Amino acid sequence: MSNLAVKIQQQRQEQHKQMPEQQQSVVITRRPTITVGEKVMIVAFLSLLLFAAVQIVSNSVTVYQSNIEIQKIETKIQDQQKINSDLTVQVKELSTYERIWAKAKELGLTLNQNNVKVVNE
Repeated sequence: MSNLAVKIQQQRQEQHKQMPEQQQSVVITRRPTITVGEKVMIVAFLSLLLFAAVQIVSNSVTVYQSNIEIQKIETKIQDQQKINSDLTVQVKELSTYERIWAKAKELGLTLNQNNVKVVNE
């Protein structure tokens, strides 16, 4: 290489070394500022989000309590149905012809064939 080419190459290297130093001193870091309008929008969004979360939890609690009440009522209904079926069986047992006839004899009643009428159910 010629002497001129070496000098040009050295100058370029020096320029490259100097450029980063110059660029570092020129670069100013600025933090982006949040405007008042943006702050208001952020606060409004966060409050809306908080309100929605509270509503969801409140509705969940209401649904849970309603389900508990429904289960209690269903249990009462099942108990009452069991009592009703037991009473129906008891009525059928107590209304048999033999039992009624035995009760009538205990009370001193007699059977008069002329007064008996047969009724079909």
